[in-house]
Amino acid sequence: MEYLLLLIIALCSGIVGSLVGLGGGVILVPATLFIGINLGYIQELTPQSVVGLSVIMMIFTGLSSTLSYMKSKTVDYKSGFIFFIGSIPGTMLGAWVNQYLDLPSFNLYFGILLIILSTLLLVKDKLKPVKWFVEHGTKKQFIDHNGKEYIYGYPIWFAILLTFVVGFSSGLFGIGGGSMIVPAMLLLFQFPPHVAVATSMFLVFLSSIVNSASHIALGNVPWIYTIPVIIGAYVGAKIGSALNKKMKSETLILVLRIILLLLGIRSIFDGLF
Repeated sequence: MEYLLLLIIALCSGIVGSLVGLGGGVILVPATLFIGINLGYIQELTPQSVVGLSVIMMIFTGLSSTLSYMKSKTVDYKSGFIFFIGSIPGTMLGAWVNQYLDLPSFNLYFGILLIILSTLLLVKDKLKPVKWFVEHGTKKQFIDHNGKEYIYGYPIWFAILLTFVVGFSSGLFGIGGGSMIVPAMLLLFQFPPHVAVATSMFLVFLSSIVNSASHIALGNVPWIYTIPVIIGAYVGAKIGSALNKKMKSETLILVLRIILLLLGIRSIFDGLF
């Protein structure tokens, strides 16, 4: 029963994560905590082992999505590697801090983060892009399949600093850094939306390798449950990246905002009471 539940959760996480560039952990972690621990269907799980499962999943979500986006030539590899450099020390530090969180503390802090992310997704369409980062950074050009030209860019020092914070949150909570880096790429660096999603998934793949190595070393990965999670995530990511090319993701993002807000409130409630 628990394997089927994890397969379904991972499949949904892979679809949503790949479609909007979040990595999937932001769905898998709260869903597995609630179903596995709170409802008692997988009692041997802990916050640390759920995070361990999530970071293993994101390797395959990121790989599956990146391979799909490579075909459409929307991955900015240079930016992905620059962001990865900043995320490495942050990811390792977050994974180390994670071992000191008990379940109530994890739920409380994770709930606060989910509400922050849902707020970012809620207001990002109403915020005007900040042009300073493009004007004072390395500029790039992208022309989409409709012939529309985009000019985007960023100061490298700021990108590395930002991705250190993103990496820390990813290592601490087992979520894909895309949930924080995508809004920044769109609002601060003015990335084209499809390039932002594709490059985010490339970053998720790279950073998840380091993240997984850290959590494996700390003994946080429940290997017995990794197979259904890997299969579900890989298939889900293929579906999500295929949908990304065919549809606008506004409707899904609206639903995701509501889900993250509700999960955040629930997680904070569990952490406090």
